[in-house]
Amino acid sequence: MQNGMKKKDYGTDIIKYLLSAAVACFLLYFTFRGVKWDDFITGIKSCRWGYILVSMAAGIAAFWFRGLRWRETLLPIDGSISRRTTFNAVNIGYIANFVFPRIGEFVRCGFITKNSLPETGNEDVGDGGIVRKRASYDKVLGTVVLERSWDMVTMLLFLIALLAFRWSEFGAFFLEKMWRPFQENMNFSLWWLLLGLAVVFAVAIIIIYRTRNRSGFSRSVAKVCKGLMQGVFSCVRMKNKWKFFFYTLVIWLMYWLMSAATMNAMPGLDSLGAVDALFLMVAGSFGWLVPVPGGFGAFHFIVSLALSTIYGIPFETGLIFATLSHESQAITMAACGGISYMDETFRR
Repeated sequence: MQNGMKKKDYGTDIIKYLLSAAVACFLLYFTFRGVKWDDFITGIKSCRWGYILVSMAAGIAAFWFRGLRWRETLLPIDGSISRRTTFNAVNIGYIANFVFPRIGEFVRCGFITKNSLPETGNEDVGDGGIVRKRASYDKVLGTVVLERSWDMVTMLLFLIALLAFRWSEFGAFFLEKMWRPFQENMNFSLWWLLLGLAVVFAVAIIIIYRTRNRSGFSRSVAKVCKGLMQGVFSCVRMKNKWKFFFYTLVIWLMYWLMSAATMNAMPGLDSLGAVDALFLMVAGSFGWLVPVPGGFGAFHFIVSLALSTIYGIPFETGLIFATLSHESQAITMAACGGISYMDETFRR
């Protein structure tokens, strides 16, 4: 082993992955326990697979528009970033999420930084012999924080619209099945813990800011924070801001279409309408937020619970819908991610 190189300790990463995978397996077992598999398989066979292909096509379109939207935030940082590069980065990030939850966001940031041009337009290096890239990792990470924040805002707007216009139908589900369990777990001591962590974080930021000219560590941390904030506020420098919001709308319309197409693929759910598809889309979005690889288990449970609670549909039928929705999306992610990875490999 060369001097100065340290062997990476994979123990912590392995433990985190095993715990995350264990949670996913538990949720899958908890969700699918008691399922009559003969009826389940019969229900799968009775589906209209043409609608599933429409849902998968809408998923690919959503990936493409997500890449276009991300590129708008990256152009003020590095104008050389292509649509192909951001599309491939999004797809590769998705397959990384199947390995470890949310790691895909960091993987795609590193991918963009690797493909970014040097700051000086050549291979000049900075301190420590490291090439300075225009789209540095911290700046790119800031753009991901920005776009993910807008995804959360969009999802909340859809949720508010559902609750405002159809409270009698959907309000009880979100209140009783989602908000109340969360509220019960957020006890008084946990609030104090969160407040304490916020205070510690604020104090640390103040200390780093005041000592940035005297401490190399503080200077490095301050530089990373600055790059992160530059990425977050890159929206201010976007030339065509309307594109960012237009792409956001199209992305979520594609998610809506995916939900509606899968719903129409099932004989027992094809009588439901566009608003019901919107409700299932929002409910399913919460399942993807649970920190398990690829949303396995969590998505199935939440969607099946939503169908049984609101519409009185048998839980097993809801599982068929959830399985079709999730696995068709997972296959689409895996296929697009694999193709993008091979595309980038051959390009290099």
